[in-house]
Amino acid sequence: MSATRPITNGASASKGKGDGPASGTIEIREITRVEGHGNLSVRLDDGEITRLELQIVESPRFFESFVRGQRYDDVPQVVCRICGICSVAHTSAAVKAIEAAAGIVPTEQTILLRKLILFGEQIQSHVLHLYFLAVPDYLGVGSVIPLAKTHPDVVRRALRMKKLANDLCATIGGRHIHPISYRVGGFSHLPSIEQLQDIKTRLEAARSDLDQTVELFEDLALPDYRRDTEYLALKSDDNEYAFYDGRLVSSVDARPTAPADYRRRVIESVVAHSTAKHSRSSSSDSYAVGALARFNVNGDRLHPAARDAAHRLGLKAPCRNPYHNNTAQLVEVIHCTESAIELADRLLREGTRPGPIAGPTKFGRGVGIVEAPRGVLIHEYDLDERGRVRDANLIIPTSQNLANIEADMRDMVPRLLERNVARDRIAGRLEMLIRAYDPCISCATHFLDLDWVSP
Repeated sequence: MSATRPITNGASASKGKGDGPASGTIEIREITRVEGHGNLSVRLDDGEITRLELQIVESPRFFESFVRGQRYDDVPQVVCRICGICSVAHTSAAVKAIEAAAGIVPTEQTILLRKLILFGEQIQSHVLHLYFLAVPDYLGVGSVIPLAKTHPDVVRRALRMKKLANDLCATIGGRHIHPISYRVGGFSHLPSIEQLQDIKTRLEAARSDLDQTVELFEDLALPDYRRDTEYLALKSDDNEYAFYDGRLVSSVDARPTAPADYRRRVIESVVAHSTAKHSRSSSSDSYAVGALARFNVNGDRLHPAARDAAHRLGLKAPCRNPYHNNTAQLVEVIHCTESAIELADRLLREGTRPGPIAGPTKFGRGVGIVEAPRGVLIHEYDLDERGRVRDANLIIPTSQNLANIEADMRDMVPRLLERNVARDRIAGRLEMLIRAYDPCISCATHFLDLDWVSP
């Protein structure tokens, strides 16, 4: 009979054939401090990995089916419910795709406001992950709850920064999540001068909190691990660190791919052990998206304050250590804060002018791509002659990362075994790796007819 002993957070190990430390299993049931539900199952036989599965066990969510038959201008209000953390990104990708399908060109003011609210979402999501999900790994506690007693100032700082970012989203979008004024063709409500001034003042005051956050992360020791990886991100034509606009570029193939041609670069497939699809690129069997991917593709375009933070934190491009996705997230928080201050200042100088929401001039196929906090987010819609959705395809950042997480682990486990690392510590290191990617598992569980090809 096999012997079983606990590891960490619901993980267990058991001996297999060979009885030695290089045989057995590592099982983690309910990976903790991630959004959604996932398990990890690793089987070792005489030092060889015979099974390694990051099992996404959430029930499939059929948002592509939900929007079929819906009016084009109702779609963003449906798909933003995919996620309560990334609702602005889903709204942005959906609106951009529908505007492309309907021949709608937004005004410059509309684009500025969209970029501003997207900065707010990046800040709130990254702060949530860094302080509440990632930091406990480095401080040796199981959750943020003990930190509220031992490090109350740190937790208050995190809550303060997250509230500011949520308030920024509410100022532009009408509420903290699932924006209601962010519409196809424009905004149904504009922020007042007083609201913009308040947000700008609070963002400027947040610089102190950000500096203390960098000091905190300077003292954290990240695992020393590297693997050659393809990184995929948007890259804009106007020298911006891309979140809202751009074409797909990767670290191994710098040729830009237009959003409408994304299928040439991103290939999805169904795997038996996951209710989330996996993705590969035209260049690699797996690739990574997210903050580290953006940093590797666009790092030279960061705000100077963010570049200074990256230097303090020892982050240099190209960086192939996935644990440094957390570092890149912090660098992006600083970039987004400074960029939001500049955008708010511009809107205050120029003023906001209400105007009509632009209507459609045609109906057809459209693709919208933005950078969600966790990486490249793709929405595609095909509209019929009445402006109703015939077909839809949504590709979520986490589903694009899953194959790469597994590739990291297949590479990492033998290295740890060679160093005679105990399997309980291997389990902890693997769970920490999964968290470093900041997965949003519920978002990723999307299924559709893989035979659909847009006209």
